[in-house]
Amino acid sequence: MKRILLICFIGMSFTYANAHSGGTNSQGCHTNSKTGDYHCH
Repeated sequence: MKRILLICFIGMSFTYANAHSGGTNSQGCHTNSKTGDYHCH
C-alpha cells in the first residue's frame, strides 16, 4: 500500500511541476512573464 501511495505522489508532483498558469493565444503560445520567453505548448 505504501508503494502505491509513493508512486501516486511522485506522479502528482511531476504533473504539478510541469503545469503553469497563463493564457495562450490561438496557436497555443504565450510569453512567460518572469523570464520574457515566448513558448508554445
